[in-house]
Amino acid sequence: MKQVISISRRTDIPRFYLEWLREALQRGEVTYVHPGAGPRTVSLLPEHVHTLVFWSKDYGLFLRDGVLHEALKRYSVYFHFSITGMGGSFLEPLVPPADVALEQMKALARTWGPERIEWRFDPILHWEIDGRVFSNAAQFQKLAPAVRKIGVGRCTFSFATLYRKVHPRSRRFGFRYVDPNDEQKTEILKEMVATASSLGITLYSCADSRWTVVEGIRDARCIDANLLSQLHPKHEPAPGGKDPSQRKECLCTPSVDVGSYTQACSLGCMYCYANPKIPAQLVQRLGEEGGVAAGAL
Repeated sequence: MKQVISISRRTDIPRFYLEWLREALQRGEVTYVHPGAGPRTVSLLPEHVHTLVFWSKDYGLFLRDGVLHEALKRYSVYFHFSITGMGGSFLEPLVPPADVALEQMKALARTWGPERIEWRFDPILHWEIDGRVFSNAAQFQKLAPAVRKIGVGRCTFSFATLYRKVHPRSRRFGFRYVDPNDEQKTEILKEMVATASSLGITLYSCADSRWTVVEGIRDARCIDANLLSQLHPKHEPAPGGKDPSQRKECLCTPSVDVGSYTQACSLGCMYCYANPKIPAQLVQRLGEEGGVAAGAL
């Protein structure tokens, strides 16, 4: 059976590693560093690939790469596009602002179709500066109508997982992460459901089944064999079942992720769990300002 290729949960390949990807597609194979297992090689020949699933916060360079577009004509593709409303803020300093990202989403939809795009409002984040709590949660109400107008009807969300490694980063720049309780999160989700249902957007909870008790929210399968099979030009079946390489709560079907944590991402997202590279200009600016100058988005 053909494999689904994930590009990538581990780093933003469409933004930072397009030349690497182009060369791999031209060779018909890619060698990547699997966590804890070292280098692995997987075929990218069209006859061995069911779907290429892309993940990014910035498709600007991807959209301008004509050589890559030509190569992708041989594949079925699917796009995860993270637009959180925090782009351009100190939390996502080099991520495009929402208006720029939405224009990119429009371009993706024109070329490949809105049914091949999944909006990720991920993560929902809360933080505190000088005793005042801020969040990007309210950005959902601003973004959802624009996303639906493009034709995208699927939205996957998650609340930020505050890994231990992210806290020194926040203290360094003068803010503190906040994790609301379940009751507060439920109220946020009820408001999101009201907006989404009025627009015809379906909400999916990523790797956290707690939130499906809220009417209107479904469990996410960010890589979904049934959906990818429907979208495939020949409706060929994709590998089914649960991907054993993912978290216990993850319901994704099997795929091969060809990214690596050795490929640093330079978008500078403060909450990143992977291998972020905080831009030097951000470090310098925040140092000159004595920390985070403004907490609101």
